[in-house]
Amino acid sequence: MVMACVGLGANLGDAPATVRAAIRALAALPDCRLLAASRLYRTPAWGNEDQPDFMNAAVALETALPAPLLLERLLAIEQAFGRVRLPGERWGPRTLDLDLLLYGEQVIDLPQLKVPHPHLHERAFALLPLADVAPEAVIPGHGTVRGALVGIETCGIAPIGG
Repeated sequence: MVMACVGLGANLGDAPATVRAAIRALAALPDCRLLAASRLYRTPAWGNEDQPDFMNAAVALETALPAPLLLERLLAIEQAFGRVRLPGERWGPRTLDLDLLLYGEQVIDLPQLKVPHPHLHERAFALLPLADVAPEAVIPGHGTVRGALVGIETCGIAPIGG
């Protein structure tokens, strides 16, 4: 069993309800056990700023699934919530985004999966919720989640509850 950390984000429709429902879907994944779920955070849009604010959260799961299979399950949950991935689209609005942020302390570099998630150590919208569930988790090459968060600007990101 390994601890995997998943970031959640949504900014279309009832984003808080979607993120909460996605947390329940993650908790129900076979061969996984929900260890912790963060509060929800309202985050200004990043990258493409001409879109609604995001709701972000994170969960820590204990899983027996290999990382590529866990990613497949995450993508299936996204699709169940209406996510359509358009080729070449980055940082656009979405019904649900699930990112495999950490998989134990492993470094994975596959065409379809990069772990730790690229630039995790630089992104407050991912680090703040992750610190709620796994502050001492190691981001390989960058120290702990708590340590990475120390030097990150978090203006505009606000917790909204669970």
